[in-house]
Amino acid sequence: MIDQDTSRSANEGASSSSSRQRAIEAYDSARERAVDTLGEAPLIALAGGLAAGALIAALLPRTQTETRLVRPTARRVKDSARTALAAARDTGSRRLEELGISRDKGQETIRNLLEGLTDAARASANAATESVRNKG
Repeated sequence: MIDQDTSRSANEGASSSSSRQRAIEAYDSARERAVDTLGEAPLIALAGGLAAGALIAALLPRTQTETRLVRPTARRVKDSARTALAAARDTGSRRLEELGISRDKGQETIRNLLEGLTDAARASANAATESVRNKG
């Protein structure tokens, strides 16, 4: 019995030291890969750091001072975006009108296309059916 306990303790000790050694090797390998990546692609590392910083900043609550300072800029950005969207929509609508494209014409074109597809599918099915009947 004592021999079994001694051998079991020796195996556990070897197992834990090999687990420890594997963990050390995995850490060293990961560290080397990180250093290699940073050396080869510093801009990617910088972008990753900026993204992580932005994520952390987004998760932190905004202070009253930040709200007071950011609010005017946020309003200007929103107003500019609304103005740009309205200008793009108006310009696009005018250009479509100049080309003679309207909502009614678009709906009519889509309806004609769907009817044509339906007719083509029906004709194909009829031709396949006739082909099978003629063979049989």
